Amino acid sequence: MDRTDPEGAIAAAAKRCSNWGRWGAGDVLGTLNFLDDAKRREGAALVRRGASFSLAQRFDADGPQKGWRRRTNPVHTMLDTGTDAERGTQGFPHGIGGADDVVSMPLQASTQWDGLGHIFDHGLAYNGRRAGDVVTSEGDRVTGIETTAGLIAGRGVLLDVGRVFGTDDELPDGFAITADHLEATIAAHGDTARVGRGDLLLVRTGRLTRARREGWGDYAGGDSPGLSFSTVDWLYGAEIAGIATDTWGVEVRPNEFDDAFQPLHQVAIPHLGLFLGEMWDLDALAADCAADGVHEFWLTAAPLPVTGAVGAPVAPIAVK
Repeated sequence: MDRTDPEGAIAAAAKRCSNWGRWGAGDVLGTLNFLDDAKRREGAALVRRGASFSLAQRFDADGPQKGWRRRTNPVHTMLDTGTDAERGTQGFPHGIGGADDVVSMPLQASTQWDGLGHIFDHGLAYNGRRAGDVVTSEGDRVTGIETTAGLIAGRGVLLDVGRVFGTDDELPDGFAITADHLEATIAAHGDTARVGRGDLLLVRTGRLTRARREGWGDYAGGDSPGLSFSTVDWLYGAEIAGIATDTWGVEVRPNEFDDAFQPLHQVAIPHLGLFLGEMWDLDALAADCAADGVHEFWLTAAPLPVTGAVGAPVAPIAVK
């Protein structure tokens, strides 16, 4: 790659790796088209022990966000409490009481999926639509995250690149994970780590592990290990349905060009139609995979179907 020419690299990758029109002009699902009923049956058949793992970080005021572009951590407020119930101020009959609460937060405050309306390339959204025709002040009226309701469940695969290439199972900031690293990790893990059409791929770097130990610091938006821009061809050829990592932004930071911001996003979302998951907690699952040597599992990861949202929280569960 020419570090001085992000525009050229992005344009060339977009031309090589475009799914525009692949499933018709009206398509709103992108790579989720690869995740069909047969793939879900394959994923469901992987449940043998019944061991389940939550892959979600907590949603609370102690989260990673620092206010960049108005992204804050969740604010949780009680509307009714046990104190109200004890004092009989709720107005209910025959002694019944209750508690109610509300949460205010950006939809990408913690563990989440990026939707297809989240990133544009030169004013164009997925499938060649004009960005302004897709996302307006009313939200994403074409590819809103609600279009994925009930679809993101199938065969999951964990590639623990941090364990294979890192020191103490963690990659350093700025480590660019290439296709060669991914393939070498698959080889190290064995046959259960094969990656192909319709799979939901999880990539662990160890970045969240370090944030837990040292504090959030610059976890949100700062330097981080992550996917190299050069993996776009591998992602396109693998025909995966989605990919999620334990980092804030999936791709390596600093980005690999002298002047760039999330160039892999700029190709993967609007051109591949690929769903990207960020800030997933993969540590407990990774430890189990290392222990039993099985890196495939049933994964269910439906986002909260907020109508018109360009991204949404998710509480993924892997079952082995």
